[in-house]
Amino acid sequence: MADKLTINIQWFRRDLRLQDNAALYQALKSENPVLPLFIFDTSILDKLEDKDDKRVLFIHRELQNIQNQLREYGSTLDVRYGNPVDVWKQLINDYKIEAVFTNHDYEPYAKERDEAIKNLLAQNGIAFNTFKDQVIFEKSEVVKDDGRPYTIYTPYSKKWMAKLNDSYIKPYPTEKYFHNFSKSRPNKIISLKEMGFDEDMNYVFPTYSIDSNLLINYGETRDIPSINGTSKISLQLRFGTVSIRKLVSHSKEISFKWLNELCWREFYMMIIWHFPHVVKSSFKPQYDKIIWRNKEAEFKKWCEGKTGYPIVDAGMRELNQTGFMHNRVRMIVASFLTKHLLIDWRWGEAYFASKLLDFELSSNNGGWQWAAGCGCDAAPYFRIFNPYEQTKKFDPQFKYIRKWVPEFEDFSYPSPLVDHKLARERCLETYKKYLIVVE
Repeated sequence: MADKLTINIQWFRRDLRLQDNAALYQALKSENPVLPLFIFDTSILDKLEDKDDKRVLFIHRELQNIQNQLREYGSTLDVRYGNPVDVWKQLINDYKIEAVFTNHDYEPYAKERDEAIKNLLAQNGIAFNTFKDQVIFEKSEVVKDDGRPYTIYTPYSKKWMAKLNDSYIKPYPTEKYFHNFSKSRPNKIISLKEMGFDEDMNYVFPTYSIDSNLLINYGETRDIPSINGTSKISLQLRFGTVSIRKLVSHSKEISFKWLNELCWREFYMMIIWHFPHVVKSSFKPQYDKIIWRNKEAEFKKWCEGKTGYPIVDAGMRELNQTGFMHNRVRMIVASFLTKHLLIDWRWGEAYFASKLLDFELSSNNGGWQWAAGCGCDAAPYFRIFNPYEQTKKFDPQFKYIRKWVPEFEDFSYPSPLVDHKLARERCLETYKKYLIVVE
């Protein structure tokens, strides 16, 4: 390798942008030329049953955008496909690497992967440098005075807000150092077809907005699913095509309600870091004693949006057709599955994970456990959303329902899968039977 140029590598994962990127900034400031890298991880991709998964399409398009930007600087994005450990073994053979730079990831699989890569690199004398980028506060940066992690959102959010200042949201000026990208002929990015996925050239992803007027009115509009009252930026946040620092900076002086949603996201990331058991189990262990009904026929009707409850069916059809569901409706359909049908929250969580464009493990897990009552700071077990009352409150003119369930007033529309009053009573009896309730 004596004739090889010494380089550093910037490993992109959930930070698909060149601007205001913490790890990239540190990499470009280093002495060696920087090679940008992305790995299509077969450990993740092989588990995706839908080969028309639009999230893979989104990543592929964003990589092409990055590639186009890099070409302006005579550089290229090295895109690999395979198991990360195997890919890194090949990279070590291909290049003379001094250091690797990347941003933190907080999910259990990511932690295991990064530990394995760190050890592999160390065996080859290569430094592995990681940085905070996808959140404002991570891990134990916002904890109780005794150092223990919060498990209740309100006190966490108060300390989060109190700690927030301009130093945490200052952008990283990566553009100043773009000249330090390694110079090489642009590579052709591996195609989706080569990886076994479909490529829909005509697919248009939902547009997002952080318009000031939208944020100012967010508190009044965010619960109304029939209007554009939310930013729809969760997909971009999920894959890091926008900077969290930019979003917090923009919202800090305009909308506390929207800032609060960004804080919720970090709360759940903190929970999954400190309590990784929540990925497979209830945060509150006693909830795992519940014996769920788990009727597959009822679950299928819920998935298809054929429960006979229009607001529930509208949400599920929106999800199935667009990969998105309004947040208020997410709570309604999750409550319905876990409490009306007494189906294990993990079934619903997995279905959302397979369908949501903005799927993020910590938020999805936290939201489902909240709805089922088994999570940290969750809705109490006896809080059971009434779909009819939720409709009266948030879709009184049936605008949202008519869009997704146009036949809801026709004879062809199915009768309710379960009677609300009876389902509520059954839920309370079941939860009481298996829980040791401590008030």
